[in-house]
Amino acid sequence: MTAGPDHSERLQARRQRLWRELLLGLLPALLTVVLLILVTRPAYDALTRGGTGWTPHVYQGLVQDVLQYRVARLDPAVSPARRRLLREIALSSAGNPRQFVLLREVEALGPARLDRVARALAQDTDAGAAQAVTESLALGSAAAEYSRTLGERYVRALTSLRWALVLAALFSGVVSMLLTTRALLLWRAERRAAEARERRLQEALSLASHELRRPLQALMLASDLLRGAQAPEQRQRLLGMIEDSAAQLASRADLTRLNDLYLDVVLRPEPVDLRELAAPFASARVQVRAPAEPVVWAVDPARTRQMLENLVENALKYTGGPVEITLEPPGSPGTQGPRLQVRDHGPGMNAEQRARVFVPYERGPQGLKPGQGLGLALVRRYARAHGGDIHITHAPDGGLIMTLSFGTPSAGPIAPPRRRAT
Repeated sequence: MTAGPDHSERLQARRQRLWRELLLGLLPALLTVVLLILVTRPAYDALTRGGTGWTPHVYQGLVQDVLQYRVARLDPAVSPARRRLLREIALSSAGNPRQFVLLREVEALGPARLDRVARALAQDTDAGAAQAVTESLALGSAAAEYSRTLGERYVRALTSLRWALVLAALFSGVVSMLLTTRALLLWRAERRAAEARERRLQEALSLASHELRRPLQALMLASDLLRGAQAPEQRQRLLGMIEDSAAQLASRADLTRLNDLYLDVVLRPEPVDLRELAAPFASARVQVRAPAEPVVWAVDPARTRQMLENLVENALKYTGGPVEITLEPPGSPGTQGPRLQVRDHGPGMNAEQRARVFVPYERGPQGLKPGQGLGLALVRRYARAHGGDIHITHAPDGGLIMTLSFGTPSAGPIAPPRRRAT
């Protein structure tokens, strides 16, 4: 497969992903804290600004002190000293406004004022005592009213606080659920990606194994024949076969380019006379027909040879008769680029088999012949990378015709042509 990012880049990407997931994991807690601060602020203000621990007892104590002083003035049995003492107590209570918490809020509920109570007591008269009683009672009533209002405010604040906690818990739960779902989806996507990578690697290795078999067989055969070869010409020819097989092995087994060779198919096209690629397949059972003039076209010679090898091997596998390779130049009827046709005289295929034969791991008629079912699938992949395709038709007098067409290959700059040995 092609080399991926180096180790340091992968490590940095893994660290960034880890930090991102950690921050996302902390997100529910952070959002919950922010939400609680925002929604509990009104309740907090109501409790703190309302006077924590406030009660109207001090106002009730003022009313009690003023009433005792008023009763003492009306009771002849009370001694002057006792009256003076009660008056001093009432004055001390009314003259210390700091002890009356939230005095401004209480006085705002009515006309009564604390300073009026103090001034009335300072007169030391029955009328002043009566006015002090009236003002203190009105002030105590306002304090009781304010206490009731404050209690209702506390209840509303606590109710809001309760709902805020419930909503914050729900919000945190929903966010946590979404993040958990996201984590599961990411895990599943990562697992599927890993499985896809594993399948692609397995497919590339299977295709490489399939394509290495023929040059290995040729290499072993040439090596065996070389041991018994006597004539220099024969030895030279066998050495050429060995060199060609070794070159094919190197071309098809480059582990750094398995992806380019078998999966995404990155071609290295160059102008080639297609007759030179077809001619080496001529044998006792294989007949090659080609025009007298060169048929030069931009193709990847190694991949084109693999396509022809698979087509010829497939044709020989399913027929005991001859196999014909026909090269048609560009401009033939119904074509734009050149075509290579491989014909056998075998049993043929029905429509269902023809539809499946280019699917990986699908084999020929009834799957009776040995093989992996990868050859024709690879041919179609290479043909389409060349801008063409592969089609199957029935020959008029029996057998199949595999038609390999060429178009404009999907590749980079085209190298100059070179002469190929046959």
